[in-house]
Amino acid sequence: MNIHMEWYRIFLRTAELGNLTKAAQQLHITQPSVSYAIKQLEEMMGVKLFHRHSKGVSLTSEGSALLEYVKQAFSLLEAGEKRIQSFVQLASGELRIGASGPVIKHLLLHPLDRFHSAYPGVRIRLVQGRTYEIAKRLKEGKIDIGLVHLPVSDQELDVTHVITNHDCFVVGPAYRALSENPISIQALTKIPLLLLSSGSNTRQFVEQWFEAQGVKAEVDIELNSSDMLIEFAQRGYGAAFVNRSFIQQELEEERLFELKLIEPIPSRHIGIATRRDISLSLAAARFNELLVSSIEHSK
Repeated sequence: MNIHMEWYRIFLRTAELGNLTKAAQQLHITQPSVSYAIKQLEEMMGVKLFHRHSKGVSLTSEGSALLEYVKQAFSLLEAGEKRIQSFVQLASGELRIGASGPVIKHLLLHPLDRFHSAYPGVRIRLVQGRTYEIAKRLKEGKIDIGLVHLPVSDQELDVTHVITNHDCFVVGPAYRALSENPISIQALTKIPLLLLSSGSNTRQFVEQWFEAQGVKAEVDIELNSSDMLIEFAQRGYGAAFVNRSFIQQELEEERLFELKLIEPIPSRHIGIATRRDISLSLAAARFNELLVSSIEHSK
């Protein structure tokens, strides 16, 4: 059965006004168009919807039954339109993001604060995880945007480089003397090493760097967060592998000291990852703009 939505709109207005001419005037159409629409509905449904009177029309019992459903349908459509408009104005909706702990702390918090202040009606869902976990959540449709350590090679994801990071080994005051002159990688391995736990992108990176230098390093302390690595390094437990940009305050206050290595550590990169086959929601697209802008201003 092919019934035009406009016919229902005409039926609803005619039922409310009880007059074909008045319905036509309010709908800005001709009175014959109103009559035609109602006639088509009646023929399609096989019932009379209105009693015709000299001064107007009134609903039949079948017309009254249909009216209740038509009212509900148009109410739902109106509610849907208002809901979509709230998305457009970012008065509601949802923003789903994923990143590692240090990236959340040092890259996400400022743009998140700005977004939350500007659009308090948007619900923010933030998950912390390693790069492979973030990529998995993206592909499963559980988050909209992920900040990941590069390289990430996955045909289902679009990944855009946004920032270059420089890693380093740092020690606390107990090992300060070692920071005064460049040291070799062999000398580095003689210091207790503090690294992120196995499976993380950062751990894989530093292990590959050691292997490229022909050195097999033993890890003394494995932890799940960079904040804990920094804490243990400050307390004199050894040399922690961390991102230099995340420890600027500790270096300035001489709570940590960077070890100068003869063999340089290659730079690493962080990118914004999204699903290739799914467009960003309005909230995610707006946050993505704020995030990129924030990173550009911090360079």
